[in-house]
Amino acid sequence: MGQVIPQIAEALQFGFIQRALVAGCFIGACCAVLGVFLVLRRLSLIGEGLAHFSLAPIGLALLLGIYPLYLAVPLGILASFWILHLASRAKMYGDAAIGLVSAIGVATGVIMASLGSGFNVDLFGYLFGDILAVSRLESIMTIGLSFVVLLLVLLNFQDLFAIAFDEEYARVLGLNTERTNQILVILTTFTVILGIKVVGIMLVSSLIIFPAVTALQLSKGFKNAIIFAVVAAVSSVVMGILLAFLFDLPAGATIVLVNFVFFLASYSFRIVTKR
Repeated sequence: MGQVIPQIAEALQFGFIQRALVAGCFIGACCAVLGVFLVLRRLSLIGEGLAHFSLAPIGLALLLGIYPLYLAVPLGILASFWILHLASRAKMYGDAAIGLVSAIGVATGVIMASLGSGFNVDLFGYLFGDILAVSRLESIMTIGLSFVVLLLVLLNFQDLFAIAFDEEYARVLGLNTERTNQILVILTTFTVILGIKVVGIMLVSSLIIFPAVTALQLSKGFKNAIIFAVVAAVSSVVMGILLAFLFDLPAGATIVLVNFVFFLASYSFRIVTKR
C-alpha cells in the first residue's frame, strides 16, 4: 500500500491519464443516466446493437481516411431509427430488430476491414477501447457532447420517465411517445459512440447496463437510482484506469470488471439486508 499511493500520485501527473479520467468520467455519467432509462424500458441491448453496427461506419471511415465520429454518429442515428421502425412497423420484436441491425453492421464492418487490408491498429483500438490514447481535442469534444446529452435528458426528464415505466399509459396521457423514443435512442447513439473510445465496440453496452443494474439493487426511488448509477459508473472508470496503469492491464476491460465487482457487491448487499 505504501508504494501504491505514490504510484497513483505519479500517474495523475501524466496528461494522458488526466484526459482519460476526465473523458471517462463524463462518458460514464452519460451511460449511467441513460442506462437507467434503457434498463427499465427493456431496451438495454440497444446499446450493444448500436455499438456493433458502428463497426460499419468506423471501418468505412478508416478506409476513406475520415475521422470515424463524422460517419459513426449520423449513421448510428439512422440505425437507431431503423430499429424503432422495425420494432413498431415491421411486426418484429425489439430484440430481433436490434440483432438484425447489429448483424448488418458487423458484416459490413468486416468487409470494410478486408478491403482495407485487414484489421489495422486503429480498428483494433475501436473494437476494444483505447481511453489512454484520448487526445486533447477528443477530450474537449467528449465533455461538450456529454453536457448536451445530460441537458437534453434533463429537459425531457418527465417524458423519458413516463415511457420508462409504462409507455401505453404515457400515450393515454397524451404524451408523444414516438418523439420521446426517438430522443432516447438519439442520446443513446451519441453516448455509445463516445463510449466506444473508453471500452470499445465489444464492451460498451456493459458501461450502460452495469451501473444501472447495480444502482437498481440498492435504490428504491428513480432519482436515487440515477445518482447511484452515476457514482458507480464514475468510480468504476477512475478505479479501472488507475488499476490498468498500475498493473499494465487493458483499461476498457478493467473498467468493465470493476463494474462487475460493484454489481456483485450491491447484489450481495441486497440479499443480506433482505434476510
